[in-house]
Amino acid sequence: MSSEPDISKLIVVGDRVLIKPKIHTNKTSGGLYLPPGYKEKEEVQTGYIVKTGPGYPIPASSDDPDESWKRSVEKTRYIPLQAKEGDLAIFMQKGAVEIMFHGEKYFIVPQHSILLLERDEELFD
Repeated sequence: MSSEPDISKLIVVGDRVLIKPKIHTNKTSGGLYLPPGYKEKEEVQTGYIVKTGPGYPIPASSDDPDESWKRSVEKTRYIPLQAKEGDLAIFMQKGAVEIMFHGEKYFIVPQHSILLLERDEELFD
């Protein structure tokens, strides 16, 4: 068995993304050691997007009154998110929810809390 958690079992809902935080060192560039939990208290975090939700739901349009004989099908449509799996995201931790999944820390972040995305286009080719 693999020691990697099976992320495919998780379903991200709506306009949210699942982010694995980037590992920060507990030492400053000058060599000072920072106390445990220091980086977690910062307002801005960075991490890699692991999964994305389907996007923003679009309200169902009103059916044409001339075609009232048609049976309405309730299929939800979505406006896709700008974020993609593999992007490096800089996000506000205030809007994020921290979870633990198989001993790994992740953040569930709504897209509006993401400030910046860095995308390596070669990952998607």
